[in-house]
Amino acid sequence: MSMDDKSDEKGMHVRADEFLQLFKKGAEFTQDLLKENERLRYRIFQLEEHQRKGGAPASLVEENRLLAARIEELEREKDEILGRIRQIEAENNDFATRYVEIEEENNNLANLYIASYQLHSILDFDDVLKVITEIIINLIGAEEFAVMLIDEKAGLLGAVAAEGISLDDVPKVRPGEGTIGAIAATGESHFLEDPAGYVRDLSNPMVCIPLKIKDQVIGVIVIYKLLIQKKAFVPVDYELFTLLAGHAATAIFSSRLYSDSERKRSTMQGFINLLTK
Repeated sequence: MSMDDKSDEKGMHVRADEFLQLFKKGAEFTQDLLKENERLRYRIFQLEEHQRKGGAPASLVEENRLLAARIEELEREKDEILGRIRQIEAENNDFATRYVEIEEENNNLANLYIASYQLHSILDFDDVLKVITEIIINLIGAEEFAVMLIDEKAGLLGAVAAEGISLDDVPKVRPGEGTIGAIAATGESHFLEDPAGYVRDLSNPMVCIPLKIKDQVIGVIVIYKLLIQKKAFVPVDYELFTLLAGHAATAIFSSRLYSDSERKRSTMQGFINLLTK
């Protein structure tokens, strides 16, 4: 948990204690106010009865006026306290909401940490793609997406893994062309501002995240549809995307190097076996 998160959590507890103390004082004051209000109204009633029956001395008339002014003052104080209580309730609701958001963010980041640890412990290329797919589904909340890598020989981006759509349906793209190609060329992420209004276009995804090793883009993650329970992206999603892209790119790069080295080792071992027979 970051220092800002700890500060937010500490502030929530302080606000909660403040609210409880103010609520108790407000409740006690309200009870006292109601009793005082009742006593003053009864006194006014007595004075009005005196006036009605035969007039009241000037002192009673003045007392009547003062009592009415005191009631008005107490009513105003009561309204101020109730207003302050409502304000603190609203603030506490905001803090409670923020607390839930922080807990969710921490859980997501912790899950990503665990998933990334698993990701870097795998050397098989296909297994790496499976773990990346699970992360995108479970942590990002995507339903239709693809992982695209650059084929250095062909010079094209092609899908190597997909969920919710066929690999063959994902178009091959040359870096620099269209939305996907532009992301591969610039290394800048693309997010649609209104994912709820997005209509699927395989050449123009709602999200396109570059997979980079330092400044070199080796591929992209493209997302076309979110899970039904996920209506929009929240701030933590962008952080998750950034972390995921970095871990995924490193794991993919490492697994490809391992696969190439294993293939070369097998080839060399085959030649050695032929020569030694």
